[in-house]
Amino acid sequence: QVQVEESGGGFVQSGGSLRLSCAASGISGNVGYRRWYRQRPGMERELVATLVNSGLTNYSEAVRGRFTISSDDDGAKKTVHLQMNNLNSEDTAVYYCYFRSSTRSTYWGQGTQVTVSS
Repeated sequence: QVQVEESGGGFVQSGGSLRLSCAASGISGNVGYRRWYRQRPGMERELVATLVNSGLTNYSEAVRGRFTISSDDDGAKKTVHLQMNNLNSEDTAVYYCYFRSSTRSTYWGQGTQVTVSS
């Protein structure tokens, strides 16, 4: 059974930083894609950042240059982190981590709230 746990959300003032973390245990095989999505109030969920197992990264235009996606797996536990700098009110959202395994199974975190005050 796969368990995915997110942490690191919270309340921050505009211009501040937060680091989100996500850890998944029980995933069989390798993880091909690790992603962060977010859902802003009244909007659909959107892709924010992608980390491919080759090390390549990709970011949405809204966060490029401010956010950094990374991972540091610990044995069987797969991780993905999102360092968010220079936050603004437009970054207020629920953030979700995502893993896609080599068998194409997908796993989502429960979501963590990030609130940025202007």
